[in-house]
Amino acid sequence: MILDFLDQYLVNGLVLGVIYAMVAVGFTLFFGVLNIIKFSHGDVLMAGGFAALLAHQTLTSLGSELTIFNLIVTIIFAVLSMGLLGALAARFLVLPLKAAPPLNTLLITLMLGLAIREAVRLFYPNGSNPKPFPRLLPDTSTTLQTFQIRTDSLIIIFGGLGAILFLHLLIKNTRLGLAIRAIAQDSETARLMGINFRKIVLGTFALGSGLAALAGVANGLYYNEVNFSMGLFLGVVGFSSAVVGGLGSILGAIIGGFLFALLQTLGAIWFTVPAYKDVFAFIIIIVIMACRPTGLLSESSSDRV
Repeated sequence: MILDFLDQYLVNGLVLGVIYAMVAVGFTLFFGVLNIIKFSHGDVLMAGGFAALLAHQTLTSLGSELTIFNLIVTIIFAVLSMGLLGALAARFLVLPLKAAPPLNTLLITLMLGLAIREAVRLFYPNGSNPKPFPRLLPDTSTTLQTFQIRTDSLIIIFGGLGAILFLHLLIKNTRLGLAIRAIAQDSETARLMGINFRKIVLGTFALGSGLAALAGVANGLYYNEVNFSMGLFLGVVGFSSAVVGGLGSILGAIIGGFLFALLQTLGAIWFTVPAYKDVFAFIIIIVIMACRPTGLLSESSSDRV
C-alpha cells in the first residue's frame, strides 16, 4: 500500500516535471534570442488548452468519434494556432520595442497575457468556469514488475520528453538551429553574415509558443480540465524553473522543471494540507536562487540556447 502511494506521487511528479520543463524551455528560447522575458507565456499555454478544447468540440459536432484522430487534430490545431500567435506577438509587439528599455517589453508582454486571459474569460462560452477536457488518452494501466503506471501518464511523459528532444535536435543539427544559436551569441554579427534576424525571431517565438500550447494540452489531458487562470501558476512555475536552472540553457530549463516538480512531490508527501506543497517548493527555489543567482547551470558554463 505504501509503495503504491509513493509510486503515484512519483508518476505525478514526472508528469508535472515534463509540463514544467516544456514551459521553461520556451522562456529559455525567448531569452536566448532577444534577452527578454515573455510574461504572456503562461497565458499562451492556457489559450493552447482552450484551442485544443475548441478543436475537439468542433470535431465532435461534425460527427467524428475517432479518438486517435481527434487527439492528433486537437494537438496540431493548438500548436499551430499558438505558434502563429507567438509569431504575431513577436512581429507587432516585441520587435518594434527592440531598441526600447527592457521594462517596456516586459510590460507589453504582461499586458498581452492579461488580454489573452480576459479574452478567453469573456468570449469563450462560460469561460470563467473550469471546463472539462475530453479523455482522449487510454485509461488503462501498465505494470512494470511491481510498479503500476497509468497509460495516459506514460504517454504524456514520453510525448513531452520527445517534444523537448525534437526541439533540442532542431537547434543543434539544423540550419534554422544554427541561425538561432548565431543570433543568440551575437545578433549583429549574425546579421552581417546574412541571417534574416526578423524571420529567425518569428520562428523562435513560434517554436516556444507551440511548445507552450503542447504543455497546455498535456495539462488538460492529465487533469481532464482547463480553466482561464491556469496559465498564471504554470507561467510562474515555468519561469522559476528556467531561472533556477540557468536562463539560456535548455538543459537547465529541463533540470529546473523536474526540480520544481520534485519539490512539490516531497511537499505533498510531508504536509497534510495540499496548498503547502507549493509554498514549500517556492521557498526552496528562493533559497537556491539566493545561493546560485545565475542558476544551477550558469551561463558561463552553458550555451545560451
